[in-house]
Amino acid sequence: MNRSPIIALDFPAPDDALGFLDNMPSGLWVKVGMELYLQNGPDIVGRLKDRGHAVFLDLKLHDIPNTVGRAMEGLARVGADMVNVHAAGGSEMMRRALDGLDAGTPAGRKRPALIAVTQLTSTGEEQMNHEQGIPGRLMDSVVRYSRLADMSGLDGVVCSVHEASAIRDACGEEFLKVTPGIRLADGDTHDQKRIATPADAGRAGSTHIVVGRAITRAADPAAAYETVKQQWEEG
Repeated sequence: MNRSPIIALDFPAPDDALGFLDNMPSGLWVKVGMELYLQNGPDIVGRLKDRGHAVFLDLKLHDIPNTVGRAMEGLARVGADMVNVHAAGGSEMMRRALDGLDAGTPAGRKRPALIAVTQLTSTGEEQMNHEQGIPGRLMDSVVRYSRLADMSGLDGVVCSVHEASAIRDACGEEFLKVTPGIRLADGDTHDQKRIATPADAGRAGSTHIVVGRAITRAADPAAAYETVKQQWEEG
């Protein structure tokens, strides 16, 4: 199976992100998050698309349904291949987000995939219990949000590798399971709590993995990318 890890372009400026990509393979999946998008605007998506990259625009919208729907209508014209919302916004918000994408996608262009964040990979069970006020196991919360996203018509969810197989059982093989928190075996965990290796992700059934500093801050990013890709494929 040919798999392409999504590289998180966590850079402050477009030139930094594009300069990094100058020394990487062509036709990558890349993630544009809040830092890069909100400080520089939507042009960065177009510049990445012009270079032949697929773009996951990671803005995690979470607001009242009408606001999210209208925002998604605008984002559909930006040209990203995948966008996301927070599942905690509820089924109506997710359905309106999907409606907005359908309405805003230009004729002849494929609608961006829409996925929902379940629980951030920086969230632990104790924090979920005591700060979010959600009792029980974190796994149960993630699977419940995944089922809600599936029933709302979304294409998949953001989750950790540790929940991917349970989501596959609950929502099917084709339901996207986009898993950040990926580190090489000897890598720093940084601010993530629910982490895993690329091989773990391959075994768990992640359909996409998101890798940031393990590649972007490596001494040889292109070599690190190939290592991540190989380990994921062999997992």
